Amino acid sequence: ELLNWLMRGSLAKRLATTLSWACTPVPSRGIRTTARRLHGDFEMLDPTSPDDIVRVHFICRDGSRQTVNGKIGDNLLYLAHRWRREHPSVALEGACEASLACSTCHVIVSNEYFDVLPEADEREEDMLDLAACLSDTSRLGCQIVLGKELDGIEVTLPPYTRNYYVD
Repeated sequence: ELLNWLMRGSLAKRLATTLSWACTPVPSRGIRTTARRLHGDFEMLDPTSPDDIVRVHFICRDGSRQTVNGKIGDNLLYLAHRWRREHPSVALEGACEASLACSTCHVIVSNEYFDVLPEADEREEDMLDLAACLSDTSRLGCQIVLGKELDGIEVTLPPYTRNYYVD
């Protein structure tokens, strides 16, 4: 049937008509059903006011203590990525890019702040089961979102991490 249709007239004319209809742009209605996501861009911005600053103390693998200023709403993993150039010892890998598919952003939270954090959900717990050097106050850095109540939080980087995709 398609062959008969193509043979009834100029093939080029029919293709041009078909393609012009298929390529007609659909007008934008401006309707969004989900919130716009910034995919890590938010964490790269500086705080807009001093009230938004949340201090984070990293105890690094080499034993040094690095203090970085984050802001309310920052993800700890992306905050570490942001400050990695200035403080190379603040090294959180984050192989899965915060999708809860690895444990390379594993950190050990100080006892003082561990109970301030919301409970880890089942997916985070499953990933923590795979983490090296696990402790009672272990969390994934990608799941820690900074709030003013976490100002001064101290997190220790474990001696090593294990990336199951390459290790």
